[in-house]
Amino acid sequence: MIEPSGQVIGERNQILIQPEEIIHLSGISWHTYESLLNELSINRRLCLTYYRGNLEIMVPSLEHERYKEITGRFVETLAEELELEIEPLGSTTFKQLELTGVEPDKCFYIQNVNSIQGKTRIDLQEDPPPDLIVEIDITSSSKDRFAIYAEMGVPEIWRYDGKLFTINILEHSKYIVVNESLAFPNLPLTEISNFLKNAGSKKYFELVREFRDWVRNKIVSNG
Repeated sequence: MIEPSGQVIGERNQILIQPEEIIHLSGISWHTYESLLNELSINRRLCLTYYRGNLEIMVPSLEHERYKEITGRFVETLAEELELEIEPLGSTTFKQLELTGVEPDKCFYIQNVNSIQGKTRIDLQEDPPPDLIVEIDITSSSKDRFAIYAEMGVPEIWRYDGKLFTINILEHSKYIVVNESLAFPNLPLTEISNFLKNAGSKKYFELVREFRDWVRNKIVSNG
C-alpha cells in the first residue's frame, strides 16, 4: 500500500487514483515497482514509469489516447506504403533490472524486425531495443522516459505535445531534434503535425486516408 497524501491506494490487487491524472513518487524500491506491475497486470489503464527510484503513475486522458492511436496508425501506414516489414509492440514494458522500467505509448521494430520475430519476451541484455518509439506528452513530460530510452539505446523517438510534432534522434547518448526520420528517410515527416492538428475535427479513417494519400504523393515525388 502506498499513500502519498491519500493519492494512491492499493488494496486487494486494486489501485485507485484520486483525483489527479499524474502521480510522482520518489524513493520507491524496484520491488515495490514490480509489485505494482503485478497487481495492475489485469485490465490496467495506468501507465508506470520507473527511473532510479522515481515512479510516475499516469492515467491516460482521452486526448492522449486519440493522438497515440492515430500516430501509431501513421507509422503502420508508412510501412505499408513503403512495403516495409514492422513489428508493432504497443506499450510493452521494457526493464533494465533494478534501474528502469518504461511503457512507451507505442513502439515498433523496423530495422531490427528480424531480430525479435516470433519472440514472446524481449531481453534488452540480448535483444535490440525498439527502432522507433512514439510518445504523446499531453498530460506528462517525457523527460525521464527520454533518459531511459537513451540508456536502452532507442535510436528514434517521435514526440507530440498537442501542438508540436518532433523527430528525436539519439546522438552521443542524448536526443536531438532533426527533420528526417531514421526509420522512414527521405520523407518530410515533420508535416505529421499538420495531420495531428485535425485529429479532433476529422473522423479517424478520413484522417488516415488523407495521410495515406500524402505519403503516396511524396513517394512518387521522390521517384
